[in-house]
Amino acid sequence: QVQLVESGGGLVQAGGSLRLSCAISGNGFSINVMSWYRQAPGKQRDLVATMTLGARTNYADSVKGRFTISRDNAKNTVYLQMNSLKPEDTGVYYCNVALNWGVRVSAYWGQGTQVTVSS
Repeated sequence: QVQLVESGGGLVQAGGSLRLSCAISGNGFSINVMSWYRQAPGKQRDLVATMTLGARTNYADSVKGRFTISRDNAKNTVYLQMNSLKPEDTGVYYCNVALNWGVRVSAYWGQGTQVTVSS
């Protein structure tokens, strides 16, 4: 049984920083691709950042230079460091991971964590 537990969201003023964490519990897997998405009120869920197995990263244009995705393989944890936050960064942030189970790959979602940036 795999579980993703997110933490680190909250209320912050514009220009501030937050660090989101996504802890992956379970055994028998290795992390393949990991991503963070966000969903603003009334909008679709959009990709914010991705890191591949080879540590290649990709970011949405709106967060380039401000957000950093990283991983701690020993802790099975994915992070999103968010700096210089803007009100438009407000939304529910979800981690999504693709896990290798031998020859099988399965994707999982976290429960989401709310980030609110005040102006």
